[in-house]
Amino acid sequence: MTKPDPFKGFQSSPEIIRLAVMLYIRFPLSLRNVEDLLHERGIDISHETVRYWWNRLGPMFAAEIRRKRVQQLRAFSKWKWRVDEVYVQINGKRHYLWRAVDHEGEVLDVVVTKRRNKAAALKFLKKLMKRHGCAEEIVTDRFASYKAALRELGALEKQKTGRWLNNRVENSHLPFRRRERAMQRFRRMRSLQKFAAVHSSVYNHFNQERSLTSRDTFKLTRNAALAEWRELGAA
Repeated sequence: MTKPDPFKGFQSSPEIIRLAVMLYIRFPLSLRNVEDLLHERGIDISHETVRYWWNRLGPMFAAEIRRKRVQQLRAFSKWKWRVDEVYVQINGKRHYLWRAVDHEGEVLDVVVTKRRNKAAALKFLKKLMKRHGCAEEIVTDRFASYKAALRELGALEKQKTGRWLNNRVENSHLPFRRRERAMQRFRRMRSLQKFAAVHSSVYNHFNQERSLTSRDTFKLTRNAALAEWRELGAA
């Protein structure tokens, strides 16, 4: 069966669309910043066009990246998870963004909830385990809802808590916080969930941990990530 062309009906080329979507999601840029950067390169499009492109194709790109990475890393991502949540303001009301990363800092999943309680923790952990199975060790802070949710899931013995143990997942929120400031916060819970899911997949794709590798290795992995990005959505 022939794969449908996701770029059918667009007047711009797939290369330009992929570049615009990557710039907006990967870097802390506004829609108008992306418009200006593309204009400097001789590409004349509106910031509303960039908005339409990322809304239409961003989730598709993220799903393709996630599908490939889950297949490649499924066995390794079960060793240790780190789970944490941060608050996010939506129209002046506090919501919570739950995030889990593996032992290498790979973002496994994100979920937005209105409350920070056992039901919210249970919802997040169920979704996480459905996609990735159950980890050998789950590192959390001392928030009581994690303990209650893990007890209900029969995984309480896997929980680990302790000072500084969760620094990796707490630091993983920083790229999203930079994007949140550039976007001047979110107005709907649904748009926050959508962008957070897409952003985490793109972040995983381009995050090279450059401080842990040589310059030559970093250049090779960066070029490979760009090459894979340019093939997303190809028939």
